Amino acid sequence: MRNTRFLFWIIVAISVTALLIDLPLINIKFNLGPLKIDTRLGGYRIDLFGGKFSRDLEFRPGLDLQGGMEVILSAEMKGIPKGSEDSALESAKSVIERRINLFGVSEPNVQTSKVGQDYRIIVELPGISEKERALDLIGRTAQLDFKTFDPEATKSAEKKNQPPYKSTGLTGRDLRRAYLTFSTQDGAPEVGFELTDEGGKKFKAVTEQLVGKTNQEEKILGIFLDDQPISLPTVQAVISDKGVISGNFTTASAKDLVIKLNAGALPVPIKVISQGNIGASLGRESIQKSILAGLVGLSIVFIFMVGNYGRLGFIADISLFIYGILTLSLYKLIPIVITLPGIAGFLLSVGMAVDANILIFERIKEELRGGKPVRAAMELGFGRAWNSIRDANVATLITCFILFNPLNWSFLNNSGMVRGFALTLALGIFIGLFTGIVVSRTLIRMFYKGTR
Repeated sequence: MRNTRFLFWIIVAISVTALLIDLPLINIKFNLGPLKIDTRLGGYRIDLFGGKFSRDLEFRPGLDLQGGMEVILSAEMKGIPKGSEDSALESAKSVIERRINLFGVSEPNVQTSKVGQDYRIIVELPGISEKERALDLIGRTAQLDFKTFDPEATKSAEKKNQPPYKSTGLTGRDLRRAYLTFSTQDGAPEVGFELTDEGGKKFKAVTEQLVGKTNQEEKILGIFLDDQPISLPTVQAVISDKGVISGNFTTASAKDLVIKLNAGALPVPIKVISQGNIGASLGRESIQKSILAGLVGLSIVFIFMVGNYGRLGFIADISLFIYGILTLSLYKLIPIVITLPGIAGFLLSVGMAVDANILIFERIKEELRGGKPVRAAMELGFGRAWNSIRDANVATLITCFILFNPLNWSFLNNSGMVRGFALTLALGIFIGLFTGIVVSRTLIRMFYKGTR
């Protein structure tokens, strides 16, 4: 019983936290004689580690619900061998998709188009407000190169107004990963990086040569992005596998560089030929009707459960309410872009969450009809229903995996909205298992007569 009470209070704490996350911004302001209240509830945001991790707790509607931004890119194929254009275009599309996902845009729609010799990539971004940053992130090549000072090239470089550096052969291809970090001296944002085994050997050889130089200028190992110097550090020791790119970074610009380096360089030059806003494909009335239909369906489920199972059905309804607020809070925390197919996935997972309770309660009825005491019937009902619940949910999760296509198999779907449906359905199944098994069982043990 002690463990049950402890678990009950954990469930209460989780539910209250989820409810606070779900609350929209509510301004409370009124005067009643000497009593004056001016405060707000809901609309919270998360700021951790001095602002290094920040997240506003708002729902993110998708393109069909709120519209967004469309960018049309043109791919230059002059340097691509004949017959490899289609492959290069698909590679560019993959790089752009990775960049967008790392940028934090969920469910983007990225398509390729070819008309004659005109190769294009069409990008649709839901709810984007930082348009210039998004355009810069999508369109730049992000070719990382490490260069050393070249005294012999100084005069010719000055004439051409170029920095006198020569490539070491160490490039972004030798990069294993990049990550955001902060200076231990002044807390300034920096970009840390780790190299591949082959890249580490190159880096070690280059730094060994530079350490032995007596001229400070010749000890510089320049870090160039798209042939532009972003950092010119002096090598003081031999380095083999990792390093830090420092400079006049803001947190946002450092994050952008991390995204570009991790996503890779574009295989072909890209330029933006048009950009514009796109409207929501569903009107407000359609959205309201969809929400109303969902609420009506949930109300019918609540009434059915109470009517058919009495107090057990009421407990199941409480579990279903907890399921709802937990799911919505995770939509905000992750965050998940809400589209109409995503809403459909949520509502379908509600039915599956109730289905778990129905299987359990029917098993309990069977045990009671067999003459088992109430407490024993409850425990046996949960235990024996588990196999059916597990198998049904595993089958649905396999379907979600196929629809979401996380490995980007070309023979499967890669539509953003279909993936949104699969994601919300899968997330709902996991939360439904928690509320259907853990929450319902705990509430029954706590409050249902004869189970304590």
